[in-house]
Parts: sequence; C-alpha cells; structure tokens
Amino acid sequence: MANKNVELMRGEPEIAVKKLAIPIMISMILTALYNIIDGIWVAGLGPTAIAGIGFVTPIFMVLNGASVGLGNGATSSISRFIGAKNHEKANESATHALFIFLIASIVLTIIFIIIQEPLLRSYGATGQTLNEAIAYATPLFLGLIAFMFSNGCSGILRGEGDMKRAMYVVVASVILNATLDPIFIYLMGFGSAGASLATITSSVISAIIMLYWILIKKDTYVDVNLKNFKFNPKLTKDILKVGIPSSLDMLIMAIAMSIYLIVISMVGGDYGIATFTSGQRLYLFAIMPLTAIGSAVIAVSGSAFGAKNGEYLSRTHTYGVKFGLALGTVITLILVIFATPLATIFAYTPETANLVPGIAEYLQLVCPCLILTGIGIPSSFLYQGIGKGIYSLMFTILREILLVVPLIYLFVFVFDWGIVGIWLGLCIGRSIASILNYAFARYEIRRTRAKFGN
Repeated sequence: MANKNVELMRGEPEIAVKKLAIPIMISMILTALYNIIDGIWVAGLGPTAIAGIGFVTPIFMVLNGASVGLGNGATSSISRFIGAKNHEKANESATHALFIFLIASIVLTIIFIIIQEPLLRSYGATGQTLNEAIAYATPLFLGLIAFMFSNGCSGILRGEGDMKRAMYVVVASVILNATLDPIFIYLMGFGSAGASLATITSSVISAIIMLYWILIKKDTYVDVNLKNFKFNPKLTKDILKVGIPSSLDMLIMAIAMSIYLIVISMVGGDYGIATFTSGQRLYLFAIMPLTAIGSAVIAVSGSAFGAKNGEYLSRTHTYGVKFGLALGTVITLILVIFATPLATIFAYTPETANLVPGIAEYLQLVCPCLILTGIGIPSSFLYQGIGKGIYSLMFTILREILLVVPLIYLFVFVFDWGIVGIWLGLCIGRSIASILNYAFARYEIRRTRAKFGN
C-alpha cells in the first residue's frame, strides 16, 4: 500500500492533491470535533466554565500547533526525499523526527506547567474562571507527549502519502473522546478537567496505534530503525527548518489570540469571551477542510520539489487554490445562512441561551474571510512543502499581527464599533493577507521553475 501511495505522490499532481486531501480532510474535521464535543459538554457546566476554557484556547493552540508543526516538518522532509527517490534518507528523516517529537514534548511540558497560571492571569482570567481554566489546562499540558506523537506520526504517514490509515485512527479516537467526555465530566465529576482528560486519553490511543505501525509492524514505506540511530545535524535541520516556523505559526496566532481576548474582555466581559470562544470553535472546525487541502499540498509539492519538477509544483498549487476557493465559499455560505441554529449548539441551556445572538453575529461577520482563506492556506503550505517554512511564518505574522490587530484597534478604539469592530477586523485583515499570500506564492513558483529550468 505504501508504494502505491508514493507513486500517487509522484504522479499527476491534481489527482494526488484530491486523493490525499479527502482522507486528511475527514481526519482533521474529526480531530476538530475534539473541541466541538468538549464545548457541547462543557456548555452544561455554565458560562464560567465556557469562559475558563476560552482562556486556555490560545495556549492549547501553541502546544497542539507545535506537534502539528513538527509533523509538517517531517512530512516536508520525507516527501522531498521520496520525490528525489532517496529511500534511505527518507528512512533517516522519519527516525530523526521521532526523536525530535520526544525531546520537544518533554521541554514544552515543563515550560507550560510552570507558566500556566501567570499566563492565564495575564489574559484576564480571575476567580472561578481562573480555576476552571487551570482545571482544563493542566491535563492538556501533562499529556502533551500524546499530542506530539499523535500529530507527529500522522505527519510521517502523510510524508509517504499514507493518509487513509491515519484517518482510521482519528475516527476511532474521536468516538472514544465522545464516549469519555460525559463519563469524565459528569459521571465521574471531573468537570472541566474531564473534557481535557478525555481528549488526552484519545490522543494516547491514537499515538500508540501509529507507533505500532511504524516501529513494530513496519508496514510503512519508511523503515525506522531506532537501534542504528546516528544523529545527523543536516537531517535535523532539514526537519526543523519547516517544523519550527510551522510551530511558530501557531505561537504567533496564540499571541494574537491573547490580544484578541484582552480586547474582547475589555469590551464585552465574560459574555464577549464566551461568545468568541463558542464562535471560534466553529471557525476552527470550518477551517479544517481548507487546512487538509494545504496538508496535501505539502506532500505533493514536496515530492515535486524533490524531483525538481517545476511544472508539477505549479500545478499542485493551482489545483490546491481552486479546491480551497470553492470549498471556502461553500463553508462560508453554510456558516452565514445557518448561523443561529449553529450557535444554539453551544448555548442550549437556559443559562447560556443569551449567547446565541452574539455567537451568530460572530459567525456572520468573521467567517466570510474563509472564502479567500481558501487561496491563502494552500499558498502557506506550499512554502512548507518546498522547505521554506519561514515564508509561511512571515505571512502568519502579517495576517494576525500586522493587519488584524491594527484594524481591530482602529474599529474598536477609533470608530467605537465595540465587539462588532473586533469581528470586522478579523475578517478584513485575514482576507487581505490571503490575497497577498497567493500573489507571493505564484512569484516563488515562477522563481523556482526558472531555477529548475522547467
């Protein structure tokens, strides 16, 4: 099966992106259901619990983003070696990736456990909201190794085009998470902590299954041999030159999210935080299919770059953009038209019913940016595929910090538009950044084709 996956990546790029994106899309949508399911069950605990988890969201983005980012580094490195038909280096790259996942998980766990309370206080969490936030965050930080290896091993499989088995694991883990949530939260009385414990348990199972395939069953294209491991600085750098910027993407987004939370707390208090948290869950869920297209672009563009095939590289990006634009438009229409019933998912109790109008307004004002995000995400992931992750980081900074934050300041503090100004700043800033990102990606492709001579 692995050889067929590799040949798919080396074949027609449009077919490869489509066939690889669909299982990734299913996997990412189901993975996003972790947050959706947690939000649905936690809603029964009241507005304080919802707000508490909202304060954890930017931190969770960092630790989960680190695992996804390093997984993207593995995907890029392995796929480029596969494109160059260097099986031995692909094997070594996968082996080095596992050691990177281990070291990163240990270091980040220690850091987040130490800084969690002061960090949450800096966001504005106090009193019972702070207690709920810490209760939810602590299991997530202690279980970082599960996220790291679950997302990291998935990145290894993506690097060789084996998307389906990663999808099967996600299906099983989501079902497990959905089953454990009510048990841990209500039956066992763990409250907010129960939601994160269910998520961590599911991730542990996911990581174990994929490690079994890679290390014990050994039915993957890459052959990982830990006994003969020899540290190779060049391979480590090859993974990290994409993995670190990709991880920092989420750090920048988390910093921006922290700014948003501070402004939202100033303008809308706990009601604004709860509204944003619930709306953001749907936004992040909706963006998963677009991210899946980007993940497929990483693998296929990496293979094309490794083979020095400029034509296939261009076709990969073009098809990814068309796919993303069409899907982003459909998703936006669904979120805008059905904003109110979708908002009810997170405000189904008498205590939280007053959140429905606010959540619906968030969806209607923020989510139209998803149309142009459909061309921005494949562009960012193209950079990662060709080993230039710094460009992806550059556009994340441009989008979330240099465009969105000033626009929010302008709309809220100059125009005095209140919470609506925050939502409009998010939408307009992200839309402008996506257009600029696409234009730069086409420029980079032209430059690469000239270098390859095709």
